[in-house]
Amino acid sequence: MYGCRNGNGLFLYGLSHRFDVETGKIAFLMDGTQFNVTFSNEEQAVYVFDSEVLGKMKGRIPMMQLLLPKAETFVKIQRRQFVRLDVTLDTAIHPEHSEFTPFRTLTEDISAGGASIRLLKGTAIQSVSQLYLWMALTLKTGEIHYLRLKSKVIRVTEKEHGNMLLHVQFLEPSNNDIQTLMRFIFEKQVDIKKKALHV
Repeated sequence: MYGCRNGNGLFLYGLSHRFDVETGKIAFLMDGTQFNVTFSNEEQAVYVFDSEVLGKMKGRIPMMQLLLPKAETFVKIQRRQFVRLDVTLDTAIHPEHSEFTPFRTLTEDISAGGASIRLLKGTAIQSVSQLYLWMALTLKTGEIHYLRLKSKVIRVTEKEHGNMLLHVQFLEPSNNDIQTLMRFIFEKQVDIKKKALHV
């Protein structure tokens, strides 16, 4: 597989090896298919950008035309740890057994590996070691993913006015859950970057 640019600002990608990394089977990408492209530069920095299949090109080597956005919209990702995003999301906290009554709250930040949860003053779950975090993530495509994440309580820290932050680590999340979280965070990062460019 290889790529290059042409005068129309398109990224051309070889079609000889289009495999689904999860199934190992050949992936057929139709015109209009949207996806994320990940690449690394000579300094081994890893970047991601949104792209779309614009069409096919016939020739000695079959090619696919992919949309290449402006470099300013590329998002640099961390390789050794999950990117953490400051975002407020509705979430529900459920006990592992019956240690407390389930309740709804908001996130302070989230990553594919854990989250920080806002707790009101007097919430008595400090002694709990594990719990379940339930949330719904809406992607740009309109898909809604419902996640039920078994989590380990790392610590509880105090905020202003006696409120607290519950810091949790996700325990053995599925590959689908990790990919959904990473995609959601990436899309939010792209939105934030685009808004910053238009300020």
